[in-house]
Amino acid sequence: MRIGISFVAKSSVLSLPLNYNHIIQGFIYSHIGSSIASFLHEKGFEFEKRKFKLFTFSRLTGKYKIDQERIFFPERATLYVSSPIEKFITSLAVNLVRRNTFFIDGQEVFVSGIEVIKKPEIKDTVVIKMLSPITIYSTFETEDGRKKTYYYSPFERDFSELVRQNIIKKYIAFFENAPPDTSFTIEPLCVDHKKDNIILIYKGNIIKGWMGTYRLCGSLDLISFAYETGIGGKNSQGFGMFKIINFKNHK
Repeated sequence: MRIGISFVAKSSVLSLPLNYNHIIQGFIYSHIGSSIASFLHEKGFEFEKRKFKLFTFSRLTGKYKIDQERIFFPERATLYVSSPIEKFITSLAVNLVRRNTFFIDGQEVFVSGIEVIKKPEIKDTVVIKMLSPITIYSTFETEDGRKKTYYYSPFERDFSELVRQNIIKKYIAFFENAPPDTSFTIEPLCVDHKKDNIILIYKGNIIKGWMGTYRLCGSLDLISFAYETGIGGKNSQGFGMFKIINFKNHK
C-alpha cells in the first residue's frame, strides 16, 4: 500500500538539511500507532540474523532551492510512503488526518492532502524510476579487524544478484515462506554515472546509492513485493523506493 502526503510549512518555506532522511524517518515513526512503531523499531520481520522494517519512503518532491547545506521548499512538498503492511500505512494516514498540523525539524507544517496511490499493473518485465536511491552493499572485515562497507554500482556484475537475494530475504521474512518463483533481475537503462550517483549521510554514516531508470524482470510476486517494500537495502532509512513508468524506447 502506498500514499502520497502533501504538506506546507506554516512559515511558507520548509527548510531542511540536505541529509534529511533521519528527520523524515523520525516523522513517520512518530505518527504511526505506538504498537506498530515499537514492533518495527525493536523487532521487525526476521530472516536468519537480519531484521527488516519493510517500509520505504521517497525523497521530498516539489519546487525547491538549495543554499549551502540546506534545501528549501517554498511551496508544497510531497512525501511518498510505501509498505506491504497495510495497518502501518493506514495508521500513518489516519493520524495525520486527525492532527492536520505537525512538526518537521521544529517547523510547523499542515497537511494539504493525502492520496492513496493505486498500485499499477505488475508484469514480469517493468521499467522503474527511482524515487529514492537504490543501495546495495557488502560488509567485510579488514586484516586489522575493522569493518568496511563496499557499495555496488548498478554497472557491476554482482549488483543484480545481490538485489535479488535481498528481496527474497525480505519476502521470506514477511510471508514466512519462500516465493514460488525466485527469478529477478535489475538492469540499468538511463543511469548517469555522475548525476545519479548519490551520497547521503544518515546519522553520521555515509551511504552511497543510485537514482535513475531501470528494468526489472522476473517473478511477479517479487516485483510486486519490491514495489511495496522498496528495492535494495536500507529501505526504512529512505532508500529503494520506485515507481513503474512507461518507457517506450525500451521493450
